[in-house]
Amino acid sequence: MNNFILQKESDDKIAQLRINSRQVIFLASICTCIFLSIFYLSAEILSDMLYEKRLNEFKKNYNIMSDNLKLLQKKLDDLDNKVLVIQEKDKAVRNYAGMPEIDLDIRKLGTGGYGIKSNILSDNIAPMINEELIALQLDIEKISRNVNLEIESYEAIYDKVKKDINRISKIPSIRPVKGGYLNSSFGYRKDPIDNVTRFHQGQDITVKSGTPIHSPADGVVKRAYYAGGFGNHIKLDHGNGYTTLFAHLSEIKVKHGQKVSRGEVIGLTGNTGRSTAPHLHYEIHHYGESKNPLDYFFHSPD
Repeated sequence: MNNFILQKESDDKIAQLRINSRQVIFLASICTCIFLSIFYLSAEILSDMLYEKRLNEFKKNYNIMSDNLKLLQKKLDDLDNKVLVIQEKDKAVRNYAGMPEIDLDIRKLGTGGYGIKSNILSDNIAPMINEELIALQLDIEKISRNVNLEIESYEAIYDKVKKDINRISKIPSIRPVKGGYLNSSFGYRKDPIDNVTRFHQGQDITVKSGTPIHSPADGVVKRAYYAGGFGNHIKLDHGNGYTTLFAHLSEIKVKHGQKVSRGEVIGLTGNTGRSTAPHLHYEIHHYGESKNPLDYFFHSPD
C-alpha cells in the first residue's frame, strides 16, 4: 500500500501528515460527491429559474393572445351587426326594385365563403385558445358567406334596376322631409285624440311647422286642398300604381294637374285638420293597398 506524506516545516519544528492510498481515494470520493451535489443543486435551481421564466413568458403571451382574440371577436360581432343592417337595406332595395326577398333558408346558408384549412390550428396551442380560434374561424366563414350573398344580391338588383329604370323613377323612394322624429308608425295604434285603436295607414314625422315637403318621386298632383281630418293635404299620382298623400300642411305650393319632379318642394308642414301637434302625416299606396313608408325611405331629400 502506498503512503503519502504531507510535510510542513518551520524554524522550530516539522509537521508531517501521513495518509495512505485508501484515505486519498476516500477523500477524493467525498470531494467528488460534494462537487457533484453542488453541481446538481445548481443545475436544479437554474432549471427551475428558466422554467419559471418560460412559464411567465407563456402566461404573458397567453394573456396577450387572449386579449387580441377578444378584440377580434368584438370586431367580428360589430361586422356581423353591420351585415344585419345591410340585409335590412337589401330588403328595402329589393322592394324598391320590385324583386322578392331572399329566402330565409338561403340567407342562413349564405354562399361561397373563405375556406380555412382545418390543420391551421396546432395541438400545441392551449385548449381554450384553440376553441376560441375555432369559433372565430366559424364566424369568419359565416360572415364571408353572408357578404358574398349580399354582393350577389346587389349585382342582381343592379341588373334589374338597369332594365327597369323608368319604373324606378316612379317609386316614392325618398323621405318627404329632412330630419324630424318618426312618431306614430304604420300599423295599429291608439288614436291620440279619442284613444280608440285603429289602423294607421301612414307614418307620422314630427317636425316644426313650415318644414319643406319634397315629392318622393316624379308624378302628377291629383288633390291639393283642405279636407276634414287631413286638413291641407296633397295627393300625388306617380304612375305604375303608386300614390302618396301628405296631410296637416300649413301651406300648399302646387295645384291640381301640376307635374312635379322627385325632390321638388310641394308644400310646408303644419298642424291643420285633425292634428294635435305640428307634424307630417305621410302615406304610400300601391294599386290602392297601403304600404309602410319606412320600406321606401331609401334616400333623404338632399
